[in-house]
Amino acid sequence: MTELATRTIGNTSLQVSELGLGCAAMAGNHQPNSDDNMAAAIDEALQHGVRYLDTAPFYGFGRSEHFVGNALRHRGDYVLSTKAGRRLAPGLPQDSSAAEWPGSFPFHQVYDYSYDGVMRSYEDSSQRMGLDRIDILLLHDIGVMQHGEQLNRRYFADAMSGGYKALDELRANGDIKAIGLGVNEREVCLEALDHGHWDAFLLAGRYTLLEQEPLDDLFPACAAAGTSIILGGPFNSGILAGGDTWNYARAPNDVMQKVGRIREICESHAIPLPAAALQFPLGSSLVSSVIPGPRTRGDMQEILQWFNLEIPSSLWSDLQEAGLIHADAPLPD
Repeated sequence: MTELATRTIGNTSLQVSELGLGCAAMAGNHQPNSDDNMAAAIDEALQHGVRYLDTAPFYGFGRSEHFVGNALRHRGDYVLSTKAGRRLAPGLPQDSSAAEWPGSFPFHQVYDYSYDGVMRSYEDSSQRMGLDRIDILLLHDIGVMQHGEQLNRRYFADAMSGGYKALDELRANGDIKAIGLGVNEREVCLEALDHGHWDAFLLAGRYTLLEQEPLDDLFPACAAAGTSIILGGPFNSGILAGGDTWNYARAPNDVMQKVGRIREICESHAIPLPAAALQFPLGSSLVSSVIPGPRTRGDMQEILQWFNLEIPSSLWSDLQEAGLIHADAPLPD
């Protein structure tokens, strides 16, 4: 069995594999996916040394957690994160979110970042997965982009008071080993650092081969606080893996042009763009794990090939000299 290198989460004892498994897309995010495909993608990852898995109640309204639990129930060699902030209530959604998760379980989300809401979410997730431990619990999708300014003010206040109290209590009692946020916006991570001690931020799509703004503010703040970064969405919603979507929408022309220039340099080194995108974030010692989201066994096999491909240092320096990545970006070895 393949063994992947590991890194530590914050100042905890948790060691996560540098390549993790994001379990959102496989649950049918915007595209139907079969139960067999989900089970096979997880199995392929576990067979090849992936020991960190991330899921959430929101992904398929319980479907992702259900299949992750099935895969891990009789194993001990894993680190698992899930999220809180959305409780699941019976009945399919009556809004547009139903179409976002074809094949989802018959539930709908209720935002709740309160103390009681987070505690209930933790208990529900444990039962839904049929597992006796969750290692990392993350408050899910706080931020202006998600909720708008007015509603986010309320949710953020709930999360930083009652929600944080619940997480901190679970951590202090040893029920979970690490706490954090699972978000798409670096700004909310910066705000949260003023409201408690966080072990990790799962940040989706904001520190990639395409964009590195967190180097200017969030990363130095996290380094000072002892907070790790788990990098979700390393392909920026697909634009760095051959697609045309960025930040969950069709990519604008300037983004497409920049990706084209990055691809040209990768091709000049005979390196597939997705391989460079997958490995780049780990140049930073602050990044504990990169977690792409396959849908099938074949997707996972391709990800493993990209991750294990040897990339010459000259590719990184060429990208930096061309001004395509941040001048101070830490580069992979």
